Amino acid sequence: MGVSSVGRSPEEYLRTTYDLTLHVATVLSRLNPQMTFCYVSGVGTDSSEQGRSRWARVKGKTENDLQKLPFKAAYLFRPGYIQPTPGLKRTYKAYKFFAPFYPVIRRLAPRYVTTMEELGLAMIGAALSGYDKPILECADIVRLAHSARK
Repeated sequence: MGVSSVGRSPEEYLRTTYDLTLHVATVLSRLNPQMTFCYVSGVGTDSSEQGRSRWARVKGKTENDLQKLPFKAAYLFRPGYIQPTPGLKRTYKAYKFFAPFYPVIRRLAPRYVTTMEELGLAMIGAALSGYDKPILECADIVRLAHSARK
């Protein structure tokens, strides 16, 4: 849930990224407190809620408040660059530009990249089997995805 902060007013970004997410999560936690909630945040999210970047503060507040809800577990995924699944129709133009360079980016900066498939597998793995920490950075996402494939 949520949107890119690019081109959005602070109010629209807060409403879509924080308010909507927390509303849905609150309803779900009330309906089924044994549920595991997975939230895609982003690398650079500011858990202190004090940083200079508005989007990072909003994402940090969202993560912090999700962790306070009475879910069985809440996992917060912080991917950086996400390589789209081949054939994906709706994606940002920047991804189409970077896609050919993905193998090089993955080799040079593995802590900041993952694939859409790995993100999905990691979310399923966390929901089914859990993970040893609530915040998953790219390296955790890739590790969990590969263990979920087994």
